[in-house]
Amino acid sequence: MLPDRMTCCLVLILLIPGLSNGVAVQESHDRQWSQADPDRSLVFPRDHASHPDYRIEWWYYTGNLDAEDGRRFGYQLTFFRVGVDRLPTNPSRWAVRDLHLAHLAVTDMRTARHFVAERVNRAGIGWAGASTDTFAVWNEDWMVSLDGTTHVLDASNDQGQFGIELRLDPLRMPVLHGQDGFSRKGEEEGNASHYYSITRLRTRGQLIVDGKPVKVDGLSWMDHEFGTTFLETTQRGWDWLSLQLDDGTDVMAYVLRRQDNSKAQQSSGTVLNADGKQTVLTADDYQLSPGRTWTSPTSGAQYPVEWQIEIQEARLSLAIRATVDDQELHTDESTGVTYWEGAVDVVGSRYGQPIVGRGYLEMTGYAGKPMSEALR
Repeated sequence: MLPDRMTCCLVLILLIPGLSNGVAVQESHDRQWSQADPDRSLVFPRDHASHPDYRIEWWYYTGNLDAEDGRRFGYQLTFFRVGVDRLPTNPSRWAVRDLHLAHLAVTDMRTARHFVAERVNRAGIGWAGASTDTFAVWNEDWMVSLDGTTHVLDASNDQGQFGIELRLDPLRMPVLHGQDGFSRKGEEEGNASHYYSITRLRTRGQLIVDGKPVKVDGLSWMDHEFGTTFLETTQRGWDWLSLQLDDGTDVMAYVLRRQDNSKAQQSSGTVLNADGKQTVLTADDYQLSPGRTWTSPTSGAQYPVEWQIEIQEARLSLAIRATVDDQELHTDESTGVTYWEGAVDVVGSRYGQPIVGRGYLEMTGYAGKPMSEALR
């Protein structure tokens, strides 16, 4: 009798030379893969689909949702594709070309609970995959696909205690970050990605909470990023924000942290006005400052769960606060990375006028190995 899928994949991960934490491959193998290219143009819907010529790719959905009874929830669904061998010589369907990993999280803000599930499988035998000619990504029965222009998300933990069944309708066109979608992450040649977001998607459907369906409505954010090499050894991790403000402004900003926690010059961001005007932010165009911290009782990591961001050109001054302090994810069975990702509330001002909003915050490199090791 064959071992279960998770066991198979974990055994394979351990047997592949150069793999670390289930995500990294030998640097000598990077030559197999395409590098992010500033001359490459992103075209939609084509580029929603998978890009198997690149080693690392992820599709990221986060959202803030309201139930009819007044309860609030946050959710995260992420699919990762990690290339292992672009040109496998073994013709067997069991040969490992790509690993597919996925994270699911639901935050119940009323009860301050954060539910997390994860999966890891390989492509080639149907357990997981990502289509190259249409937008369809799956990991066993977790999936995201397009129904016309609607993004359809479906995922739940194995016991059916929590999950999501959502339909997301874009309210805006994809936003290209960096230089027309080319997002540099380091000084070394090729340390970059192709990166875009759909910053507002009207979201309807239901969550599963404690095994029961809860009808919800709200807004989601979608990120898609692909490349081959990302962080450098001098970089430890990042702090990333996606914010949806009540005047129609959307903000994405991240700080790449060096090993001494200083801000790398490749840090970047984007401000999208309600009228569609886009402003690309360089590292010097904004200040992201940490405030109150929360210490994880499991990892011991200290995460800033309150932040202040100042964006002078957009005349934005915003205070960001986690809706629930404990939104840490332990992904020992997939990426091997412990990180914080969760829903946040926003209050502040624009041009001196009060403004509020919601969003999501991701913090990596605070627990365990630096992300620069996990992504190399």
